Amino acid sequence: MTKQALNVGFIGLGIMGTPMALHLITAGHQLFVYTRSKLPESIASSGATKCQNASAVAEQADIIFIMVPDTPDVEAVLFGDASVAAGLTKSAGAARKVIVDASSISPIATKAFAKKINALGCDYLDAPVSGGEVGAKNATLSFMVGGSENVFERVKPLFELMGKNITLVGGNGDGQTAKVANQIIVALNIEAVAEALVFAAKAGADPARVRQALMGGFASSKILEVHGERMINRTFNPGFRIELHQKDLNLALSTARMLGVSLPNTATAQELFNSCAAHDGRGWDHSAMVKAIEKMANFEIGQKASMSVDSKSETNTGT
Repeated sequence: MTKQALNVGFIGLGIMGTPMALHLITAGHQLFVYTRSKLPESIASSGATKCQNASAVAEQADIIFIMVPDTPDVEAVLFGDASVAAGLTKSAGAARKVIVDASSISPIATKAFAKKINALGCDYLDAPVSGGEVGAKNATLSFMVGGSENVFERVKPLFELMGKNITLVGGNGDGQTAKVANQIIVALNIEAVAEALVFAAKAGADPARVRQALMGGFASSKILEVHGERMINRTFNPGFRIELHQKDLNLALSTARMLGVSLPNTATAQELFNSCAAHDGRGWDHSAMVKAIEKMANFEIGQKASMSVDSKSETNTGT
């Protein structure tokens, strides 16, 4: 694809969608945007064209990005009232319109959506992202893409404006499968970091120094770096909301049941998120999973440990 300015659509301008769209505008592309909530000021003042609905975006743009919360939201954008499908026009070759769903949704539903869009004479990529709000703002997102290679290559220059690690995983649905796998790993890493820091703090060690020490060893990870710091500093404003990670783990667990696969630790992580949600924590950052661990320990990171380990509880050697 050439470097010329393109007519690009963007539907969904939340925490992730707004900075992603701004990177495309900064690169000189003409954006046609639609969001159900109030148009962010940064977008309103950017020169983007505000559309009244998703159909109007599809009429004006050649490549349409979608970034909304869940599977039903994507379905509504694509096929509901005043939808993307209603605004698509059938074309051939390089002129074919492309739908790029960057949301994190069901791999199975994605395959069905792609078939319906293909039947309308247009192309479809599922391209969920990892990297969170920071990655969206810094244009360092990882894109996990499902679709045909020629369509991927056509859209790749736009991906490169928003991210750094861009991988064509396979066919439609495979990008979403990779994202579900990503969310399993992230949840279990959050759980591990939360358990380790609560353990260290209740044992009387400084959790900040423990984290610093672990950052130099084999236990180092992005989760320990970013979310470990959040746990210690108690900065649980999202970020990535617990309710969204719950949604992703629901996808993992429901798909695993269909596949006959057991995901025991994923189920445990989901229960910890459920505990947070039960304490009005659906809107907390997912690093706040540590609060569920703290509840069970009756101890909060940052508290001073009240006593040392009782020597009487040590194993009796028999001597």
